Amino acid sequence: MKPEEKIKQLREELHRHNYLYYVLDKPEISDYDFDQKLKELQELEEKHPEYHDENSPTLRVGGAVTKNFATVVHDHRMYSLDNSYSKEDLENWEKRIRKQVDGEVNYTCELKFDGASISLTYENGAFKQAVTRGDGFKGDDVTNNVRTIRSVPLKLKGSDYPEKFEIRGEIVLPYEGFAHLNAARVEAGEEPYANPRNTASGSLKLQDSGEVAKRPLDCLLYNLSGNLGDIKTQFESLQKARQWGFKVPQEAKLAKNLKEVLDFVNYWDVHRHDLPYETDGVVIKVNDLHQQEELGYTAKAPRWAMAYKFQAEQVSTRLTKITYQVGRTGAITPVANLEPVQLGGTTVKRASLHNADQIEKLDIREGDEVYVEKGGEIIPKIIGVDFTKRDPNTAPTNYISECPECDTPLVRNEGEAQHYCPNSNGCPPQIIGRIQHFISRKAMDIEGLGGETVALFVNEGLIGNYADLYELKKEQILPLERMAEKSADNLINGIENSKAIPFERVLFALGIRYVGETVAKKLARHFKTVEKLMQASKEELESVEEIGERIAESVVDFFSSQENVEVVKRLQNYGVQLEISAEKLANQTNKLEGQSFVVSGVFNMSRNDLKKLIEDNGGKVSGSISSKTNYVVAGENMGPSKLAKAENLGIPIIDEQKFLKMLE
Repeated sequence: MKPEEKIKQLREELHRHNYLYYVLDKPEISDYDFDQKLKELQELEEKHPEYHDENSPTLRVGGAVTKNFATVVHDHRMYSLDNSYSKEDLENWEKRIRKQVDGEVNYTCELKFDGASISLTYENGAFKQAVTRGDGFKGDDVTNNVRTIRSVPLKLKGSDYPEKFEIRGEIVLPYEGFAHLNAARVEAGEEPYANPRNTASGSLKLQDSGEVAKRPLDCLLYNLSGNLGDIKTQFESLQKARQWGFKVPQEAKLAKNLKEVLDFVNYWDVHRHDLPYETDGVVIKVNDLHQQEELGYTAKAPRWAMAYKFQAEQVSTRLTKITYQVGRTGAITPVANLEPVQLGGTTVKRASLHNADQIEKLDIREGDEVYVEKGGEIIPKIIGVDFTKRDPNTAPTNYISECPECDTPLVRNEGEAQHYCPNSNGCPPQIIGRIQHFISRKAMDIEGLGGETVALFVNEGLIGNYADLYELKKEQILPLERMAEKSADNLINGIENSKAIPFERVLFALGIRYVGETVAKKLARHFKTVEKLMQASKEELESVEEIGERIAESVVDFFSSQENVEVVKRLQNYGVQLEISAEKLANQTNKLEGQSFVVSGVFNMSRNDLKKLIEDNGGKVSGSISSKTNYVVAGENMGPSKLAKAENLGIPIIDEQKFLKMLE
């Protein structure tokens, strides 16, 4: 047999045996025989480098070293999920769904595995890239490390897969593998790892892929993204992924109604401890992909999916001291400093106390034995006090009246739970926090500049607000600790490149209270320039769709500060985008201003493009039909109940072509 043919045969054999062992758990040959075949292939590949294949089974053993992990923009954003903790939460979620979609709604129930999120890209049936979740928009390229995970297929089975697609899942470390890993570390005199989830996540960022290959990581897949052809449902997509060779958990189940969803939740709440992996809940998804598209997304999460979290683990420990943190908006957060305790596989030393009302409500005092819970939050919280162990001589907690950082008297606005430090331009944590928000990924996304460096610059007196960043010189920052020539160049270039960030993201970056990503987009689209926004009255702001009194007051307050106005004008002078670009303006009109549209059905263009056209021309897109709806844009397969509702309310129903004519 020719070397090329033998190499191809061995690769196919090894891919097959790898799939049988790591995905199906049904090996046909011994480990020894597998290793012998692998060794034979390695020797042939060394003699014939002209037949190199980046997805050869021999590369499973790793060896590639990655010094810096490249940042990659996701083709399809990786959203987070909304959480629920009760039957009532799920019932409310289902009610919202039924208001927006027609017909029968089925659900796919899947276990929520606790690992590191990953997105895998395949082209023509071959593994091309693996990217971490990151912030949902961008992640780190960890392809070399993920290639070593045996349950990740390097070549797909069959031929009916899309030409290019992404599949999302979770990199996990099974309990058994975690135990073996820790046993080896203890034997070597090293500290054992805290928990499987953090160990799996940390493994993805090891520089030597050979070290990653030694860890018994697994990859469980659950979501396809991209053009999926004839696939119509989430459950079908899981079945297809399984056929193509992916390790898709078999526990997933199709539920016809909420009762069946709750049966699934209740079963796994009891039996989750029988699983070989960590799981902390169930993910429920609307099964029909067309209905998913109709439901769409909020700024943070899909409306068509919900994570049900199992009851959180709870422990008790001693509260030694209450301290206070100052956030970038001046909000004061009380923090409980605790005697260290193990909770959910990590050592907990601090917990949030939220605000003065929470402390008073639970009557929390220093020295108390308190109950700590780690639920959906990253930071644990105190949920109660063990009064049987309280020292009778302790006094109730007196909430601080002055800022712990700058001694300014605190204020508490009527109807608000938190106290605030009003010294926004003189309180160090507020200054640092505001600049850290300004440079963050979803805002100005300044490459080469991190939160610690911002704090260093402020503490060294180099900057006092975010406009000062644009005056920084390389020679100013080079003498600072950990600042080498290349990192200084990257930082200065990153600041310069941020001048191209569009207006709506700059507006979000300014850190105006209550102005998040979505609100910033609405304000930018309405006012077009920062000058018009600065001059807007409270009434003008409230006239903008979905801008209420609280947001309007906050925007007016921000621009009533002469100091803030001067900083914004400096940003403008440095070339930061504080108006919608001429290119964008050319594609925007007010033709649909004041009109509300509901989009339903399947169209020639994508639903997102259709919604963007409505918004770019001044219209509003609503998820459900009401008396305030002006038009329903109807495509194929529009639901009958939506059609009936529109007809009953006398709302005009137009097709895609009629809508496009409205824009001519």
